[in-house]
Amino acid sequence: MAQGCLKCLKYTMCAANFLCFMCGVAVLGFGVYMKDNKFAALTPAQATFNIANALLISGIIISCVSFLGFLGALKENRCLLMTFFLLLFLLMLVELTAACLMLLFEKEIGDLVKDELKKGLDKAKAGNSTEMEDWVLIQDTFKCCVVINETDWGNHVPPSCCKGESTTAKPECYDKGCLDKLKTFFEENFLITGISVIVLCIIEVLGMCFAMTLFCHISRSGLGYKL
Repeated sequence: MAQGCLKCLKYTMCAANFLCFMCGVAVLGFGVYMKDNKFAALTPAQATFNIANALLISGIIISCVSFLGFLGALKENRCLLMTFFLLLFLLMLVELTAACLMLLFEKEIGDLVKDELKKGLDKAKAGNSTEMEDWVLIQDTFKCCVVINETDWGNHVPPSCCKGESTTAKPECYDKGCLDKLKTFFEENFLITGISVIVLCIIEVLGMCFAMTLFCHISRSGLGYKL
């Protein structure tokens, strides 16, 4: 009976980690796709840490940790299982700490994003073609106009800042700046993000429980470091 439960737990953990590994590979692939496309410009292009980099790092971490859990369960290796448990625990602490910091320093983060957007705008106005392409994409995607409003562009307002294909001398520009649009976007998705974080933490807790249970079963059966 005990051996049957052990095998069931072992293969359940293997299957779950394999699925997580595939998800990690998918996230990594999407990060590479964003890196090679202009969608990465939805965060300030000059920022070291943008969406594409975040996806790449997340994909690598998820893939590596999941593979470690899969291998530890498959080989019934206590060392790998304990490492998997500790990594999951650390990841959960980092996620919860990051979530708390984002809530505590919401205003500071907003100011930082505003400064980064303004730096990118200054480069675009100075003739940087890459920054200009980034701003065109941001404005087309969010239907907004620069950081605050069209006056940020000065006397040269690009067509992407305006509604439709206007040929008038004074085209109608979007009434909201991209900073407000970005804030609205994140506020609208706040509940989904919160639920996702909670679900992720539950999955990690279950993964830790599975790993520790399997670790204890293997210890009692005397298969401690079988490779």
